[in-house]
Amino acid sequence: MVNNSRGGTHLQDMLRMDKRRWINVAFWGMVACAVWMAPQHGWAQAWPSKQAIKLVAVFPPGGSVDQVARILAQPLGQQLGQSVIVENKGGASGTLGTAQVINAPADGYTFAVVFDTHGVNPSLIPSLPYDSKKDLIPLVLVGTSPMVIASHVGSEFKTFQDVMMAAKAKKNVSYGTIGNGSLGHLAMSLLGKNAQVEFTHIPYKGGGPLMNDAIAGHVPLSIGSVFVTKPHIDTKRMRPLAVTSSKRAADLPDVPTIAENGFPGFEAPAWWAVLASAKTPPEIVKRMNEELNKALKNPEIAAKLDAQGIDIVGGSVERAKGFIENQMDIWSKVVRDNNIKAD
Repeated sequence: MVNNSRGGTHLQDMLRMDKRRWINVAFWGMVACAVWMAPQHGWAQAWPSKQAIKLVAVFPPGGSVDQVARILAQPLGQQLGQSVIVENKGGASGTLGTAQVINAPADGYTFAVVFDTHGVNPSLIPSLPYDSKKDLIPLVLVGTSPMVIASHVGSEFKTFQDVMMAAKAKKNVSYGTIGNGSLGHLAMSLLGKNAQVEFTHIPYKGGGPLMNDAIAGHVPLSIGSVFVTKPHIDTKRMRPLAVTSSKRAADLPDVPTIAENGFPGFEAPAWWAVLASAKTPPEIVKRMNEELNKALKNPEIAAKLDAQGIDIVGGSVERAKGFIENQMDIWSKVVRDNNIKAD
């Protein structure tokens, strides 16, 4: 009986020791897990609570880039629970503002809102102070918009075919754009190359000066965004001849595309995107992509962008990256083939 009692006591002692050992193992395992998760939990708590988020609009106030940035800032601030401010940093076709974002700390507090010039600058500006493909990561493609080829109401050009017939007859057909190397300039250069005709380019310093001369009849043709051109179409001072998108514009449903006019596949859309430094943490890139897409699906925000003539795209980082790099490839060839130089 004694031996059995001792044996039972010994067994109980062993069980108690094993229980304490497993409790210790579980305890230290929980400690290790907490230590491992602490940095990630800290990141989640820290961003974006540290400071206001800055959207750098890479063109001056009043233009479409500025408008897109301000439209997005309001819902982003509400969704993230943090102030989102817009800072305009114009100059050099958007490169100054873009460089500012690249040179800022890649901590998720500074992003760039860019225009289609971003896809042209790598081939047009030899001394670009950054690598557009390596130093930046697109967060989202906000949207696209057709450009409109339009004539003054008193012009001889009543249709797009009138323009092409005059060019093929080697008449001097001149057109105005917002500037040398602009997407309008490149689109008309591409059209001329495809049609084997020549147009005379008249560069202006922005949409305002261009439209002032266009509605006064000082330049027979203009090519500009729907946002810039449509108000003058609505007042019957300008006549739309064709749009540069692959399909007809919702705001101008009766205006044919260039593709419909005998140039299948022709497409030259204006576009807007939000970019970040390529060094931005992947977690922040993913979160910003999600929040931007959420904002773009907001009916109030969609209506504001539609009023700017912008067709919302949205989608993944990969979708934006593929689109932008394709634009760079397309327009770099046009720049080379036509020997286009920056001002």
